[in-house]
This record gives sequence, structure tokens and C-alpha cells, in this order.
Amino acid sequence: MAAAESCTGGLLGAALTDVPGASDAYRGGIVSYADDVKRDLLDVPAALLREHGAVSGECARAMADGCRVRCRADLALSVTGVAGPGGGSDAKPVGTVWIGLATAGGTFAGRMRFLAHRARNRELAVAVALDALRRHLAAGGDPFAGAEVDGWS
Repeated sequence: MAAAESCTGGLLGAALTDVPGASDAYRGGIVSYADDVKRDLLDVPAALLREHGAVSGECARAMADGCRVRCRADLALSVTGVAGPGGGSDAKPVGTVWIGLATAGGTFAGRMRFLAHRARNRELAVAVALDALRRHLAAGGDPFAGAEVDGWS
């Protein structure tokens, strides 16, 4: 297991390593707040960042794929979004978060739109990412199927 994070800034890795015995499963993570770090450390193509932006399903999938490869992990989660209070737009308002999961069988992404303040948006992103991992481990396949949510707070 590995994690690539942007808007959560290491909270996902912290949640994973809070569990005793985490070192048996967690290989590490990359906090890639800046686009050039996404590009240079996670191999997110510059053209993808220009075309879709860092807050997109395409970027979440590329971050997860890059993290899985770089960390030599079986699974990798990624989180990218607009935590707030600033930085949002009409297309990507504050609280928009994309979560990715890269597996041997494919790479998936789901969009969430949270309505809370910055700290809560980051906490909710971690909770949804962990739930996506749980869903995938329990049933396989796309953990985001039917899971896009607007308005969590």
C-alpha cells in the first residue's frame, strides 16, 4: 500500500500509519502539493496537468498510478482537491476532491464535493479514501461506482 497526497498534505499517510502493524502493509507516500512535484515524483504528465488541472479524475488516476510504480506497491491511493477556503472556481469549487486508487486490475477515481471548512474537507477526504480502499479489498473492482457525492459536511 502507498499514498499520493495533495490537499490532505500527509493526513492519509498519518491515518494509515496510526494503525499498529502498519509497517507490514504500508510502503510509504508522496505529498505532492505542487504540480511540478506531481510531475517529477509521480510522473503525472505535464500535458495532463495543463489540459485537466491538478483537481481532476485524470490527475487522481495518474497520481495513484505513479505512486504505485514509484513505491513498488500493490495498491496506491491518491487525493487531490481544493480544501479551501480559497482556490476554488465555478468548475471546481472549494470542497471538490478527487480520490484515486491504482491496482493491478485497473485504476479508478471518484469525485466528492464537501461543504465544510478546510480542516473538515481534508478529514472527509481521508475518510472517503480509506473507505474506497475498504470497498476495493472487500469486493474488488471500482470502489467509486455509484459513490460520487455532492454536499458532504
